[in-house]
Amino acid sequence: MLDGGLLTTVQDLGRFGYQRVGVPVCGAMDPFALRAANRLAGNADNAAALEITLVGPELRFAGDALVAITGADLGPMMDGEPLAMWRTLCVRRGTHVTFGANRQGLRAYLAVAGGIDVPLVLDSRSTFTRGGFGGYDGRALRAGDRLRLVDADTPCAPIVRRMPQAGVPRYGRGGPVRVVLGPQDDAFTEDGLATFLRDAYMLTSQSDRVGSRFAGPRIAHRTGADIVSDGTVCGAIQVTGDGLPIVLMADRGTTGGYTKIATVATVDLGRVAQLAPGESVRFAAISLQEAHALLRAQEHVLDVIGADAVAGAFEPVYDEDAAAPWIAEAYADLAAAIDQRPAAVHSSTNAVRSPMSGLVIDVHVATGDSVRERDLLVTIEAMKMQNPVRASRSGRVGRILVSPGATVDAGSPLLELD
Repeated sequence: MLDGGLLTTVQDLGRFGYQRVGVPVCGAMDPFALRAANRLAGNADNAAALEITLVGPELRFAGDALVAITGADLGPMMDGEPLAMWRTLCVRRGTHVTFGANRQGLRAYLAVAGGIDVPLVLDSRSTFTRGGFGGYDGRALRAGDRLRLVDADTPCAPIVRRMPQAGVPRYGRGGPVRVVLGPQDDAFTEDGLATFLRDAYMLTSQSDRVGSRFAGPRIAHRTGADIVSDGTVCGAIQVTGDGLPIVLMADRGTTGGYTKIATVATVDLGRVAQLAPGESVRFAAISLQEAHALLRAQEHVLDVIGADAVAGAFEPVYDEDAAAPWIAEAYADLAAAIDQRPAAVHSSTNAVRSPMSGLVIDVHVATGDSVRERDLLVTIEAMKMQNPVRASRSGRVGRILVSPGATVDAGSPLLELD
């Protein structure tokens, strides 16, 4: 470790089973990004990795390693060259990994095949800086620290694992953060609930790994903010006496004595964790059943990069004829969660097809245009993300079959490429 960056810690999925004695869960602020990094690196979901906050560290590898970087785009570079994210990478001995400008999100995750080897404390390798235990001596990493791997014998083989582009989160974009109301939503007035679900709230600089504090319109209680202390979960939204929401996060206390108006759906915890101070969000209420359906769909996306996703299982193009059936199948659960159904894939061989159900945002070509392989053709919005559809080969644009604003199903033809 040549430089520790702003706040770089060792984290796994957390320390479970000890809240009854007052020990916080801790773990990754964005569990989805951590799990994706571990799967891309060939690790178990709970392997320890680096959580990197805003300003990245400076690393030098003492041996060959398979790595993966997910989460926020903090401008990772390898020996001065841009480093690809959301895929497996082979890093050679002596390689210098740095981070540049923050482009999107707040927290990145760097997983190394074999997992980072720090002592287990109460069944977890997660760092709890306030308690001074776990991780690397209970603190953030700094210059001079040396990290070892649990399994240092993992070969730096030409293994290729990639997260499908449609599954890569677009932090800071999309719709409102989805919440399930309760358990104390009855402690708020009707106007208070309406305010919470209508107005925008801005993340403040007083936020940390304990909680994300928001500023905005006051949320009115019926009587007061205090309750008999009860247990807390990650994503619980407390509203204190000032009428402002705090989303409790990874290092939260095990109990709390303020009313909780709602809980962030697990599928959206990463979106909260990736907010930077000054960014705003709105909250939208969904049912518990909808939250479960969205989580199952997210698990399906994650399963696509499981242990079997090695060389040959993924190709770099997901948005043409050969990929459409695969994408349609992989996102079937998610389509159901947002009340869409993948359509049957059509048989025309020169048609460029939609890899998923969604809304056509833009058509970037015109009839008669010449395009090259990987040129951008159409942008489709799905799952609150904008997904590019690119040409899998060179050719000339024939008929254009959709226009901006059109709704398409997975496998629907978008245009013809002669």
